[in-house]
Amino acid sequence: MAQYTDPLADVAAEEMPDLSDGDDEDMDGDGEQWQWMEEDSQPVSCLFCERLLKSVPATLQHCQSEHQVSLVDVIRKHGLDDYGYIKMINFIRSTKFDASCLPVLPDAPLPWESEEFLRPVLQDDPLLQMDPEELCGTEEAPTVTGTQSALLQRATAAEERAQRSEEALSRAMDDLHKLKLLAQGLVLNAETGKTGNLSSVSELREDEDEAYFGSYSHYGIHEEMLKDKVRTESYRDFMYRNPEVFKDKVVLDVGCGTGILSMFAARAGAKKVFAVDQSEIIYQAMDIVRCNKLEDKITLIKGRIEDIKLPVEKVDIIISEWMGYFLLFESMLDSVLYARDLYLADGGSVYPDLCNISLAAVGDTQKHEDRIAFWDDVYDFNMSCMKKAVVPEAVVEVVRAETLISEPAVIQTIDCNTVCLSELEFSSDFCLRMTKTTDCTAVVGYFDIFFERGCSNKVMFSTGPQVTKTHWKQTVFLLEKPISVQAGEELQGKITVRKNRKDPRSLLVTFELQDRKQTYTLQ
Repeated sequence: MAQYTDPLADVAAEEMPDLSDGDDEDMDGDGEQWQWMEEDSQPVSCLFCERLLKSVPATLQHCQSEHQVSLVDVIRKHGLDDYGYIKMINFIRSTKFDASCLPVLPDAPLPWESEEFLRPVLQDDPLLQMDPEELCGTEEAPTVTGTQSALLQRATAAEERAQRSEEALSRAMDDLHKLKLLAQGLVLNAETGKTGNLSSVSELREDEDEAYFGSYSHYGIHEEMLKDKVRTESYRDFMYRNPEVFKDKVVLDVGCGTGILSMFAARAGAKKVFAVDQSEIIYQAMDIVRCNKLEDKITLIKGRIEDIKLPVEKVDIIISEWMGYFLLFESMLDSVLYARDLYLADGGSVYPDLCNISLAAVGDTQKHEDRIAFWDDVYDFNMSCMKKAVVPEAVVEVVRAETLISEPAVIQTIDCNTVCLSELEFSSDFCLRMTKTTDCTAVVGYFDIFFERGCSNKVMFSTGPQVTKTHWKQTVFLLEKPISVQAGEELQGKITVRKNRKDPRSLLVTFELQDRKQTYTLQ
């Protein structure tokens, strides 16, 4: 945000402005309105290139002539107040936004709505010191009736801008406080046994879901996923090896991120692809699609699938990389099922179409001692009460294959074309057949993904410990006390998976093993 000083002090310090006769032929229709801005101008960096201009009016004219962007038209189109104008300038500077995209932005939501864009990118940015109403000519330009009158008007305008900026900062602080309260509520949630109506992410308000989509706005998480070759190449191989599935089809990509799946689908023969994502990364996806000359086939839409309306009634295929830790963490499958029930045509298909969740027993005494038994003696002090906080937190990490001590057991299979929302909460008995005589210190969970329906070349991948690791790793449920097991023995148990009522994107997983019962949180 621009730095403001006492306006009256500025008046006292300023030199008398030169008055213009208004005959400058280089000025356009707004020249007289902007002329007073030139009096004590300072260099201004262009928003879209490296050019350094001599003043704000020169910058505005440069943007219009060189980049075909009228900032005044953008301000008027979206009705930007001082608060919105400041965020727009900082957004363009921080993201190096493509000038050609600015005039065609939809009325809402705007990409700079986040409060983070109140922070100035350039120190003492002259563009931030301008009043959008003055730029648009809705206030009268200073007259030449006297220098005092001109300076007083400028001082008053500066005071009003400062007041609006303070109000904007106050609103941002209130929003931050609300977000902190929401986070505290999620962390402190201990209601693990309540029953009630099934919670769905579609019931979340946009502000309640902001933290989730915000986490996908940074390029880092997308870089990690794209570099996961098991994940990305499986989707690519499924589409490229089965072009008959996509030829001349209309495709919906739910949670498109950088648009990689949409581009795979377009190259596999899709007639049209609609790519939907709520996070800010979609603006980079727009650039990526244009760079690859696929804008005629791929239409990107910002928003939650539950909140937007597609420009078509039905689609032939829905693709999505919705899987979270332990498959169901993040509950993005809810959104895919919402899209399926609303938009999928008869005979259409969701991909991946099949998936399952598996469990296996782990015998890793060293890790158990490091994380659980450690609290029994900490520098000669008994801190074993800490186990009540440590054990219930599921751990996402890579499990070494050599620590597996049982055969895997599939506890749930999901058909994405038929599963109901209510079936994403379930209980299942399981039996782990032991392959070693040792102590069972944990249970590990992972999932497998299948692309099969209508495919001549079926593709699958696993996230288990026995194969190439993925960014999902595995989910480990540590036991407070190890269980002694014998090779050939069957360890009977029951698992219950349900959503956290206060946060439908997190999971509560309860294990019953022998006479023990423990609930774990995955969040």
